[in-house]
Amino acid sequence: MACSPWFLLAFFVSLCLLRDAHRFCNGDPTEGFTAVPLTEWNFEMEKPYDIPLEERYSFVNGVRRMWVYSSDMPLRPDSKTKPRTEIRIRGYDYSSGTWQFEGYGFVPNGTSGTNIMQVHRATYPATTLMLRVYGGLLTNYVWSVVEPYVYDRWMRVNVIHDVDADKLTVFIDGVQKMEVEGNGPGVFNFKCGVYTQNYSTYYMESRWRDIRILKKDE
Repeated sequence: MACSPWFLLAFFVSLCLLRDAHRFCNGDPTEGFTAVPLTEWNFEMEKPYDIPLEERYSFVNGVRRMWVYSSDMPLRPDSKTKPRTEIRIRGYDYSSGTWQFEGYGFVPNGTSGTNIMQVHRATYPATTLMLRVYGGLLTNYVWSVVEPYVYDRWMRVNVIHDVDADKLTVFIDGVQKMEVEGNGPGVFNFKCGVYTQNYSTYYMESRWRDIRILKKDE
């Protein structure tokens, strides 16, 4: 029986992560940061423009569930982007300092080819980090693997963006998994949900709870 390329890649990556586990840093990534106040106003929804929000989003018992189909419309009639149902954190756009996204994310088995969290920029290029799911792998963009298997479990996701140093750090369940350079200055914001990428499944879903935005103490 033939194995899918995603399965083989996941197996290879798992071996590499075990080999290099000593390089990862444990600890509380929110230490030295202060959470900013959030209300429902801060959770701006982006969804296919031609359908009601409740057909692609629910908020029950603290869990924000977002789903989308690859055949859905974009967020605006004039948009050339692919379908999405995303939360865009409103009111805390930033262009300097060190900011952090924290949330607990869940991706059901079968969702693939979608972005579930991104650091978005107001100008080109539109993103500086995209956490995507491909066949159970959590990646930054396509081939930089962050976590080898994320299906059907809650994971604590922390993304720290040091704008002045142009550096982004990703933690999963309190363990540092990746540190990458950004792509220059800009005005940034955080997003999470599902945003269709290449090689997507027809149906995509992610769930989020306990979302916080934090700023590093000065």
